[in-house]
Amino acid sequence: MRHRNGTHPRLTGRYRTGTGGVVDDRDWEGDVRASLHCAGVLLGLLLFVDWAAGSLTWWRGALWLAVALLLLLVLFPVRVSAGTGWLATRRLLRTRRVRTDLLIAVRPLDGVSQRLVLRDALGNRVEIDPEVLIRNPGLWYLLDEGARVSEAAGTLLCGTTALHRLARRIDRETALGVFRASGLE
Repeated sequence: MRHRNGTHPRLTGRYRTGTGGVVDDRDWEGDVRASLHCAGVLLGLLLFVDWAAGSLTWWRGALWLAVALLLLLVLFPVRVSAGTGWLATRRLLRTRRVRTDLLIAVRPLDGVSQRLVLRDALGNRVEIDPEVLIRNPGLWYLLDEGARVSEAAGTLLCGTTALHRLARRIDRETALGVFRASGLE
């Protein structure tokens, strides 16, 4: 497989044994550790303050544990993985998968956190954070390849502008990273 400029892509991320070509979010484990750390620190602080005030009981400890678990659920990151022709997101209880070679719409959602909503011809829908694609070039490459197939087949009816804008942003971030690494900043 060749890229637009004739270079061979290097997929980054961890490969699963036997599935060759599956790329996962490289930062997911670190994000999980960070969310566990935040919830643990909150639990420790709540228990310490309650203990120092002399009002710690078993039911208040259970309440603080529930608050810390709620924070963990809110902060727990989505795991993004991709392969040839598909992209999947896994949350704690649900996995969503979209066929990137059958995309019909790609829409950016603005708000507190940016999201990219991908829809395929089979009715599947996935929401991902564009930062995951910026931090993981292998995921972006597989999504871009599938989107190009959809665009060439004429199924991608909405969202080519959003994808091209994201591609320019990723190219800019990659170039800045190369300049930083080489000291030409």
